[in-house]
Amino acid sequence: MHKILLTIFTFNMIFYSCVDAKSYKGQKEYKKKCRSCHGGGQAVAASKTISEWTVLLVNKGKGLADLHVNNEKAKESVEYFTGSRYAKKSKHFKDFMVQYAEDSGNVPACN
Repeated sequence: MHKILLTIFTFNMIFYSCVDAKSYKGQKEYKKKCRSCHGGGQAVAASKTISEWTVLLVNKGKGLADLHVNNEKAKESVEYFTGSRYAKKSKHFKDFMVQYAEDSGNVPACN
């Protein structure tokens, strides 16, 4: 019985670790795509609360994408936010922003 439970537990740990978004992947995406306009992640991530980031980044980040697409100053980022790469990476980006939100108590090192 213990072997069965151990096997199930091990499988779940491996499976869920592969499926979960990773904040370090979101940080990497931020550094690649956002840092040139927004600077280090400290100010941006801490500009909103956990619930605000969650709302903006629900549905594959549609809210954040809409903010950039509809902003005249963000013309350079429209291609990224309307492309498939953003939709694919948005779960990691969400994890990063929520982890370092204003009310999270965490500070990222995006330097």
